[in-house]
Amino acid sequence: MTTSRMPRIVGTAWGLLILNTLGSAGAKTIVPLPRSLIQMVTMGALVAAFTLALAVNPRLRIRPSAFVFLLTLLLVVSVISSASLESGFGALFRCARLGLFVTTLWLLSRWWDGGLTFARHHIRMYFAVLGSVAAGLAVSPGAAMPELYGGRLVGALWPLTPPQIGQYAAVIIGLTVLLVLGRRTDRGSAALVVVPSLLLLALTHTRTATLGLLAGLVLAIGSLVLTSAAARRFFAWAVGCAAVAAVGFNAALQAWFLRGQSQENFTSLTGRAKVWNALLAAPRTTSEQWFGAGLGDKSFGGLPIDNSWLAVYHEQGLAGVALVAAVFIVLGGVALLRPPSLQRACAIFLISYCAIASYTEAGLGDASPYLLHLAVAASLLAAPAGAAPRSTSEAPSEAPSEAPSTPEAPARRIPRWAQRSEVS
Repeated sequence: MTTSRMPRIVGTAWGLLILNTLGSAGAKTIVPLPRSLIQMVTMGALVAAFTLALAVNPRLRIRPSAFVFLLTLLLVVSVISSASLESGFGALFRCARLGLFVTTLWLLSRWWDGGLTFARHHIRMYFAVLGSVAAGLAVSPGAAMPELYGGRLVGALWPLTPPQIGQYAAVIIGLTVLLVLGRRTDRGSAALVVVPSLLLLALTHTRTATLGLLAGLVLAIGSLVLTSAAARRFFAWAVGCAAVAAVGFNAALQAWFLRGQSQENFTSLTGRAKVWNALLAAPRTTSEQWFGAGLGDKSFGGLPIDNSWLAVYHEQGLAGVALVAAVFIVLGGVALLRPPSLQRACAIFLISYCAIASYTEAGLGDASPYLLHLAVAASLLAAPAGAAPRSTSEAPSEAPSEAPSTPEAPARRIPRWAQRSEVS
């Protein structure tokens, strides 16, 4: 089956999926927004994304995808773990949301052909989100950098936390840099995206996003070094700049990285380690150990877990952890087996970023931006659909037809007078 030309409505559906995963909890906005209203908008965006995907793909044509198949199995595990209602009826609601999310990905998988289209949609939509953050900073700097968050940048128009803003900025910076190296966009357009995104990333003081960006770019550009002169030049330039920054701005970088925290607070990952130790030490039944306590709000004892693996273990058990690990193994294995290309490099960046961020951020076990990042990686690694074989009636006229299997007829003897006339 050939992959048809992607309609614009597919990009709209992808943007609605991104809107759904922005969340409803965060900083106080300039204009107070009731959480119920925000949840209505985000859930309405998911329903609209599913409706558009179904409208543009009414025949339910999908492409085989190990990534979405593993997410489907994760949904089954989530339903099993939530059926006991240990986490309340909200767990079943979250399962329904995850089911609609995965179904929409199945419908959109028809257009996963190894191209860069979904990566470009990803950049545009998250850049629009960052545009709202920058607008909030311009309108009310005090609300955008409140003391409650230690002066870090938050969403003043839409409730976004510093880690969210840092994540979105890091992802579009990395993808845009790779597009420039692959000569799929000009430097002027890339600068319009990268420069303001870098500024917003710096204002968030988000260490996870910064480390994920740097490590992801190193791995992605490293996969292009042997085949791209531009990648080699950029890699050498980046190493030189990093060396100069490490020597000349060591104190400033260290102060930015520590964010004014004490050594004890830094080593405990801002208190995360205490929550992790308590979660691992909590008694569990055999069912809870294998299937978890059901989908919740990614917290334990009223405190955020802030670790994807422990959050999945708590809510979906060891079965969920195994499925999430399988997602990374499958995507990473496919990326390593693909020949060097820009699409492969972008996928490596997204996979490595999500793997690094999973240590201090939750979201791999539920509908989240991290699953959308990995979905873009899956679309980049999908094999291009080959042309459908032509039928016999559509065979090109210039193709030679096979000779009949009958014995070859003897050549007709030409009379001598005809031979003489041909010579004359």
